[in-house]
Amino acid sequence: MKNRYLLLAFVFPFIFAACSKDTFIAEPEVNPPAAYVSDSSFKIVGYFPSYRDPAGVDPSKYKMVTHLFYAFLNPRADGSLAPLSQPGRFNTVIQQAKARGVKTGISVSGDAAIFVSMAASATTRTAFVKNALAFVRSNELDGLDMDWEYPRQNVSDETYALLMKELSDSLHKHNKFLSAAITPGVYAGTVRDGIRTEVFSYADFFNIMIYDGAGWQGELNHASYNMTVASLNYWLNTRGMPRKKAVLGMPAYGKTAGGTAATVREFEAAGIDITGDYARYNNTDYYFNGSITIKQKTALASQRCNGIMFWEIYQDTNSAGSIIKAANDQLGRNYN
Repeated sequence: MKNRYLLLAFVFPFIFAACSKDTFIAEPEVNPPAAYVSDSSFKIVGYFPSYRDPAGVDPSKYKMVTHLFYAFLNPRADGSLAPLSQPGRFNTVIQQAKARGVKTGISVSGDAAIFVSMAASATTRTAFVKNALAFVRSNELDGLDMDWEYPRQNVSDETYALLMKELSDSLHKHNKFLSAAITPGVYAGTVRDGIRTEVFSYADFFNIMIYDGAGWQGELNHASYNMTVASLNYWLNTRGMPRKKAVLGMPAYGKTAGGTAATVREFEAAGIDITGDYARYNNTDYYFNGSITIKQKTALASQRCNGIMFWEIYQDTNSAGSIIKAANDQLGRNYN
């Protein structure tokens, strides 16, 4: 009997330890990460390219956007990232935007051939996604914008979809958003059909670049109201993009019939009325979106989309005639 008690005394601590260990492993996580919830608010997106001087933009302009993308971060074919152009400007722009409560992101763009090569391999796709996420997190950004111009049907549409899926999963896991800049879709062909419908579920929103269409259906304006309607009809009606993910893109520049560009800022500095859509500038005819058309498009976006976008904010004027200000006024939005 004594030996039995001795045996139990020897074995019991091990049984207790084993039970305690099992209980500890089974204990649920105290604070599991919350599931990602996409921002459903109406968006005013602005891009800031690296070749612009931040000193040329009145800091108050940042309050007129909800999302600010620095452009661009360039990928390499092996999935690595090229050094950021103008890192000093990047830091200035991002800090200016953050100080005014704007959500910030990096826009990824570059040569289409590099995207095709990088996205074609699972290894380099994964490397890119890892590096892109690290960039977003290390710079404390809110998200990433994919500006691949352009994936093409039967060439890179499948790998584009795979890349967007991986980016979506990775960014959303860390509570970061994903957007994409896409074609206006008014021209039939492999570019328009390079965005598979499944991609709609991956990105939080799509910046539809409804400009650079001079000559579309005989119109001189490269970003006409009619082309905007046709673009939305294609993406929302024909393709079934959810309204909550559609962002209507507008230019802050004009173009000649031959494709030469000049900015709204330049037009105003030359004494041209920027409420209309026409400028006689440097003895040449330019067509653009003045404040009247900007307000009309913004009203359309409030009915059919969930945001507006401008390429790009430096091209706009800092004055009371600002087209981005006109859009805010149309929305009745407080930007003071």
